[in-house]
Amino acid sequence: MAVNTNNRRQTAYRNSVSYGNSVYVQGNTARKLQPLPAPERPVKKVSSRTRKNRERALHMNVASVLSMAVAMMAAGIILTWYLTLQSDITNSIKHIAALEGTLNELKLSNDENYSRIVSSVDLEEVKRIAIQELGMYYAQEGQIISFNGEGSDYVRQTGDIPD
Repeated sequence: MAVNTNNRRQTAYRNSVSYGNSVYVQGNTARKLQPLPAPERPVKKVSSRTRKNRERALHMNVASVLSMAVAMMAAGIILTWYLTLQSDITNSIKHIAALEGTLNELKLSNDENYSRIVSSVDLEEVKRIAIQELGMYYAQEGQIISFNGEGSDYVRQTGDIPD
């Protein structure tokens, strides 16, 4: 269907007002525009080999279905294994946190008990019992013997200590 574009232009110009470079259409109805027809594409000839390959690609054979099923099963097993490991790690972290909390409580209790025991010991009473009841006395000038430990954590006595 051919449309006279010249007639359309004349009507648009009659109902329009020009301001500088812009043209404004007057009236309360919008014009109905006809869409442009889509350009026709030339049809390409497809070889028989290409057509057969396309048909073969559209149909799934038993081997491809089985290989996809095996791949999906493997993916499911791997994902299940991964989620199990993730759950084990989360449980281990929670267990470690609980054990750390218990350890901190035991350390605090141990420190409190040690402080209580140290503060309850009367050193003057220990000194009195050592001197009066056990007959101990302070070391004299010549009784102190110094030795070099040479980096060892303990000392072994291999002979008698001289008087």
